[in-house]
Amino acid sequence: MGYIERVTWSQVIVSPPVGIAYFLIVLPQLAAKSANDIDWITPMLWLIGIGIAASIALSIGWGIVAGRGDRDAHLKDQRDREIEHFGDRVGQSFLAMGGIAALILAMVDAAHFWIGVTLFASFFLSALIGGLARLGAYRAGFQ
Repeated sequence: MGYIERVTWSQVIVSPPVGIAYFLIVLPQLAAKSANDIDWITPMLWLIGIGIAASIALSIGWGIVAGRGDRDAHLKDQRDREIEHFGDRVGQSFLAMGGIAALILAMVDAAHFWIGVTLFASFFLSALIGGLARLGAYRAGFQ
C-alpha cells in the first residue's frame, strides 16, 4: 500500500467519528434551545482540529510502521495522481452541493446555525465519500 492510499485510509477512518461526534454534540441541543442559542462554533472548531490532528497522527504512525520495509512507498505515480484527482472530483461535488444549500439558507435568512451545520456536513461528506471513492478506485482498479 502506497503513501497516498494510507493517507486516504487515515482520512476515511477518522472522518466518521469526528462527524458523528459533532452531530451528537450539537443536534440534541435543538430540543431545549432555539437554533440561534446553540453553541455550534466551538464544538465545530475543536472537532475539525481533532480530526486533522488524528488523521495526521494516524497517517504518520502508519507510515512509520509500513515504511520500514518499503523506502519508495511515499512516491506518487501516475495512477496515484489519477485516483487522487478522481476522489477529489467526487468529494468536491458534495462540497459544491453543500455550498449551494448554504447559499440558499443565507438567502432565506436562516439561522447561522443551519448554515454552519450545512457547511460542516458538506465538508464531512466530501472527505468521507471522496476518500471512499479513492479507496474503491484502488481496490477495484482504476483505468
